[in-house]
Amino acid sequence: MSIELSKKDKRIARELIEKGLQKEFQQGLQKFDDILQKWKNGQQDNRDAYDVLYKTVRDFDKHIARRYDNMKGSTYLLILATQLADKLISEGDLAEMNPDARNAIISRAQTILL
Repeated sequence: MSIELSKKDKRIARELIEKGLQKEFQQGLQKFDDILQKWKNGQQDNRDAYDVLYKTVRDFDKHIARRYDNMKGSTYLLILATQLADKLISEGDLAEMNPDARNAIISRAQTILL
């Protein structure tokens, strides 16, 4: 994906990446809450609940770090493609971007899903 993004496309990309990141945080927090609710309802003992919660938070943190750490303009399209593949953003969100960039993101997202 070697498409040069304009300043406008980079701005849009940053906004969309933030939107997707916020959804990922929401999903992660929901997973954590589900674990805590099972514990509160007595479905798991303290040690098991702690162990599951710790591993879930650790794995989620690693996922977020892999996807978003060292983010720079050259990785925007790949990040957007993975967010699109994970349904964190939609094709409609890409409407304001340059058609070449939009098509590259959609194409890459489709290969990720295969």
